[in-house]
Amino acid sequence: MTKKDLNPAAVFRFFKEINNIPRPSKHEEKMIAYLKEFGESRGLETIVDEIGNVIIRKGATNSYENRPTLIIQSHIDMVCDRVAGHEIDFLNDPIETYIDGEWMRAKGTTLGADDGIGCAIELALLDDNTIEHGPIECLFTRDEETGLTGANGLKGNLLKGSMLLNLDSEDEGLFYVSCAGGKTTTATFRYILEDAPKGMFFMQASVKGLAGGHSGDDINKKRANAIKLLARFLYQEQQKMNIRLAQFNAGKLHNAITREGSITFAVPFAEKETVRVDWNVFCSEIEEEFHVTEKHIVWQMGSTDNEKLIPEDCSKRIITALQAVHNGVFSVCQDEDLGGMTETSSNTAVVKTTINDDNKQGECMIICSQRSNIMSNLTNIVNTVRAVFELAGADNIEHSDGYPAWKMNPNSRLRTIAENCYKGLFDQSPKITGIHAGLECGLFAQKYPHLDMLSIGPTMRGVHSPDERLHIPSVEKVWKLTINILKNI
Repeated sequence: MTKKDLNPAAVFRFFKEINNIPRPSKHEEKMIAYLKEFGESRGLETIVDEIGNVIIRKGATNSYENRPTLIIQSHIDMVCDRVAGHEIDFLNDPIETYIDGEWMRAKGTTLGADDGIGCAIELALLDDNTIEHGPIECLFTRDEETGLTGANGLKGNLLKGSMLLNLDSEDEGLFYVSCAGGKTTTATFRYILEDAPKGMFFMQASVKGLAGGHSGDDINKKRANAIKLLARFLYQEQQKMNIRLAQFNAGKLHNAITREGSITFAVPFAEKETVRVDWNVFCSEIEEEFHVTEKHIVWQMGSTDNEKLIPEDCSKRIITALQAVHNGVFSVCQDEDLGGMTETSSNTAVVKTTINDDNKQGECMIICSQRSNIMSNLTNIVNTVRAVFELAGADNIEHSDGYPAWKMNPNSRLRTIAENCYKGLFDQSPKITGIHAGLECGLFAQKYPHLDMLSIGPTMRGVHSPDERLHIPSVEKVWKLTINILKNI
């Protein structure tokens, strides 16, 4: 498959335009300006609210004037991540794409199909005057990936439609009717750095090449977390000897499974060979443990220069907390319609040690992200994570405001219409399910309780990582389905 074979051509043309526009979360100004010019240049009603969300309305085609208004929604920001060594300025440089069989990928970075391809579908719909439809209200929200700021700030009187089609899902053929709510927990340990005792040997270890992925959608796929691997090794050695932590740095994003990280630590000189042997054994055991999901792990260990250390008691408490804090699936959904999917989870996302300019005061910040499709169990997992850091004596523990879950509507008219359209187009039934990730539908449901909502999207893999890829044939199926839904509402 080549770029000439991309269908629908209009969708991929707009996706290319979008990927030429820098749009990291919280830096979507250029994309907002592009959307405003797009709508106004076509004579469409275009609104930019005070948060930066963009609404573009298009009237019904002939004989469809009395149909209900359909809101179609995507988010304009993207997670920006790159492979080590790849040079890019995400605030100014475009995303470079290429075709790999039936998949589209980016060169060394995240692709931005989450949710640039949803935006491209909306733009193609607005640009095409041959499609039959009732009134369309295209909503482009900002800053979905780092706090759902756009959806959270959307006023409750802006939208006119009674049905909303969200284009932010990642599995073609799956209709999402529920999503998880979430919160982020940040624990901070503060300390005065100390000179290393005599007779200590400094070592540095790292792991990279892990699969990573989305901390909601991929949390149940037994992918290794770099933070938890390094913490396991440190805790194991801590049981044997006086091990002192100097630095621990891993992870960048609260909503991504950590792919790489490094630690700097000191051990008694007489134990250095024991540590090296233990490291080799540990690496071998982990490769066996994750032999299905992690086939490209890269391990490194070596000596390094002396530096100041975290005090012994605090070092021990940080290592113990990282060993103890829950990571992965916490409980599984028991609802018959959603049975088998992850209900509640936590992801240990970031560990970062920093040193003040005076080289005396230090800080270790740990960020964990909790999700649940049941709000009471979200509170439970948040408290479970908090309790670990309380027991470990963290100096400060904070929680984000979070976002709500979206509860399934068993009487959804939009879902019935979409199911019938899918069967008619593809001679098979879609799967009705929920998603263990945050969708803006949860916040829309709070502000517009009457909204009948459904989430669909083309197939993507490796989302939130440089391995992100978009299944090209699935885009055409979602395009055809969306057009058919518009015609049959």
